[in-house]
Amino acid sequence: MQEFIQQLTNGITWGSIYALIALGYTMVYGVLRLINFAHGDVYMVGAFVGYYASSWFGVNHQPSLGGAVLVVLAAMLACSVLGLIIERFAYKPLRKKPRLAALITAIGVSLLLENGGQLVFGADPKFFPQIILAKEIRIGGVIITSQQLIVVAATVLMLIGLQYFVQRTKTGKAMRAVSFNREAASLMGIPVDRIISITFVLGSALAGAAGVLVSLTNPKIDPIMGLLPGLKAFVAAVLGGIGNIPGAMLGGYVMGIAEVMVVGYISSTFRDAIAFGILIMILVFKPTGLLGSPAGEKI
Repeated sequence: MQEFIQQLTNGITWGSIYALIALGYTMVYGVLRLINFAHGDVYMVGAFVGYYASSWFGVNHQPSLGGAVLVVLAAMLACSVLGLIIERFAYKPLRKKPRLAALITAIGVSLLLENGGQLVFGADPKFFPQIILAKEIRIGGVIITSQQLIVVAATVLMLIGLQYFVQRTKTGKAMRAVSFNREAASLMGIPVDRIISITFVLGSALAGAAGVLVSLTNPKIDPIMGLLPGLKAFVAAVLGGIGNIPGAMLGGYVMGIAEVMVVGYISSTFRDAIAFGILIMILVFKPTGLLGSPAGEKI
């Protein structure tokens, strides 16, 4: 039982990261009906910005919670700007083109960020410094680290904040209006281009935060680190119901727990396969996802 709870704890930690990345996919898809496959690489950029920011702020030598918050905010800011640039120069010119063109462009942007990352940051892996002192908490034989608690707590706070923003603020209501009908929203005076840019900025900021948070528990970072987590987060978004914020959160946690349980009780060989197995099952049995609802098609 203790081993199961330990695995569950590890799964919730990884699920938190997948949930944060999945939110970017689900927000962009909800507004633009676009799968932004470059989103996983934005997560990678966030990790590297956090790596260099920890040196700039001196947190790598003097770990502290306040310094860690500064590092996370720096990563979120840099990724927000990156997300805005990607939307403005890569996706906006293709907004009235066939969706296939935008999809191919998303793959191209992903490859550009991966290879550009190897050019700028170097192809060799780097190890993220400890920006928060590690402490172990034992509860009935189960070991929980301070980093795991911070990852889960930060994720939950950001998810609650995002849900509040989308449901309660004027900009959030405008995002939902654009998601429902872009043309009608434009006729009602909603600045559609600005709302789409805000969507990319928010999603990219969350991916940047995820890049730093995952480095607390898995300090090895490299320019292609966003490839598999990005794909798994996409599966998590589809699993929960892409376009649905609570669904992205649920899908992320299900994905993280399933992955860790497979590694712990079956074989680590199937760690990456489980994500695509889940994708096939959800597309066959419930294509709209766990919390998604069917949408009518115009004929």
